Amino acid sequence: MGEVSYSDKDFWPLNTALYITDFKGNDPKFLYYLLKTINFDQFNSGSAQKSLNRNAVYPFEVKVPSSLSEQRRISSVLSSLEDKIEINHQINQTLEQIAQAIFRSWFVDFEPVKAKIAARQRWHALQPVAEPASPVCYADDEVSLPDLETYMNLAAMRAISGKDEAQLTQMQAEQPEEYAELLATAELFPSAMQDSELGEIPEGWEVKMIGDAVTVVGGGTPSTKEPLFWDGGKIHWTSPKDLSNLTDKVLIDTERRVTQAGLSKISSGLLPVGTVLMSSRAPVGYLALAKIPVAVNQGYIAIKCETVVTPEWVLQWCSSNMDEIKSRAGGTTFAEISKKSFKIIPAVIPSKELVSASTKLLSGIYMSVENNVRESTTLSLIRDTLLPKLLSGEVSVTGPAAQIAEAEEAADV
Repeated sequence: MGEVSYSDKDFWPLNTALYITDFKGNDPKFLYYLLKTINFDQFNSGSAQKSLNRNAVYPFEVKVPSSLSEQRRISSVLSSLEDKIEINHQINQTLEQIAQAIFRSWFVDFEPVKAKIAARQRWHALQPVAEPASPVCYADDEVSLPDLETYMNLAAMRAISGKDEAQLTQMQAEQPEEYAELLATAELFPSAMQDSELGEIPEGWEVKMIGDAVTVVGGGTPSTKEPLFWDGGKIHWTSPKDLSNLTDKVLIDTERRVTQAGLSKISSGLLPVGTVLMSSRAPVGYLALAKIPVAVNQGYIAIKCETVVTPEWVLQWCSSNMDEIKSRAGGTTFAEISKKSFKIIPAVIPSKELVSASTKLLSGIYMSVENNVRESTTLSLIRDTLLPKLLSGEVSVTGPAAQIAEAEEAADV
């Protein structure tokens, strides 16, 4: 109860919300920000469940600038901050899609490997053939082929980069270092498949239980009745509630913190930066990459990557295999997956060198995601600090944003 949203598009209303459609000559966006400053708990008329009656809100008095241009100046400044936050989120969604696409192409669909296999077949088909009483000829006219290994690597490079042959040639001439790195990555992929318990997988890769590739731990909650465990705590402690509020898959802060005494009550202790966090119940499947040292409660499966696979690789593996993970959850009141059930899920593990190559790409992506999240957090703090000051008149609005608002008002007139 009391969450305030703004929509500039038509929508179908829910019967559990209140709506404002008559703004009585005020700037709608300004009123949105004004409502966000009100503590609606003071109007609660429910007992077991909070409830908001509009008749209780009507008499509540607020200060509103009489000048529409002033309202627009205020909403323009606050909107510019929210717009940047939303742009950061959209960028992060795109980055996440790129990370998922890389992982699926390399480690689920095996596209570079299949490209090499198809290239080998084509290379052999294009080899010169000798016919009786005839000179040597080619299956295709005027075909000049490189050696087989080069031919297969070029095919894998196209699959990895999405570039065609002409673009790769241009890249070799203009970006030789990037071309060499792409070639080195292509060379890491096998050129054949092998049978496994999960079907055909690239030659030389292994099927392991995920618990044999990572270290899986749980957590706990120090007694909330003991102030010694919580009061003045500076150690990040997380519950899945923190992940439910994330818009991007990196954790840079937590709602609650514990003391050193509280941490001593958690068997898994303080987990390092790079731990992959997955909620194990209510619901199963929230995911995040910890960018801070953090302790976890009992609602998590926390994954430490200490051998072949890396945090970024495991994060994408969990995302790609979430249906399988959820299918192994049990429980009557709510679904929950145990550490034991999680650890026995089979995973296709590539070579360490290939994991490292993919991680170089994925870690760069998640570094950008983290930077955007940290910037948005700072912008949110600025917005929340400015909001009451702008609305009260303690801070006045000047500069380009104000000029834009005045121009918009003049245009309306």
